[in-house]
Amino acid sequence: MGTKFSAVLIALLLVGLTATPLSILWAAEGSNVEGSGFSLFDTESIKGFDENKVAKDPICDRSKRPMITKVEPDEAKPGDRVVIKGENFGTKECFHGVTFSAASGKKIDYKYVNESTIEAKVPDAKPGMTFVIVVAGGGSAQSKPLLIKSK
Repeated sequence: MGTKFSAVLIALLLVGLTATPLSILWAAEGSNVEGSGFSLFDTESIKGFDENKVAKDPICDRSKRPMITKVEPDEAKPGDRVVIKGENFGTKECFHGVTFSAASGKKIDYKYVNESTIEAKVPDAKPGMTFVIVVAGGGSAQSKPLLIKSK
């Protein structure tokens, strides 16, 4: 018998003998109990419904993948601004960000112009080729290489 099966069998027996709910026994074991919500962690669940908040929530179209068609200029120095042109960047609320492959993990300053145009500041990165990556509600897109020149 497997360890998981044995643990379940013991839990079932304990439920019968102690009248302890099965969800509490499983939570004590450290496993996730489907459908138990916050009740296992002595945390109050979210209550109520705010119709105004729901009405203001953006509806992001996840079926339209973004695509970068052009980055201008194709050569830039750190601190310069580049214009990213493309399709399906979504609304401002659904647009997640811009990254440069040569500076992964760095926060990139960008300005959302519209669903097909983003302006971004080239990060302080090692000179050489890099890719610009946009992340939107429908996924991510990568540009053709961009040359980062030395300062």
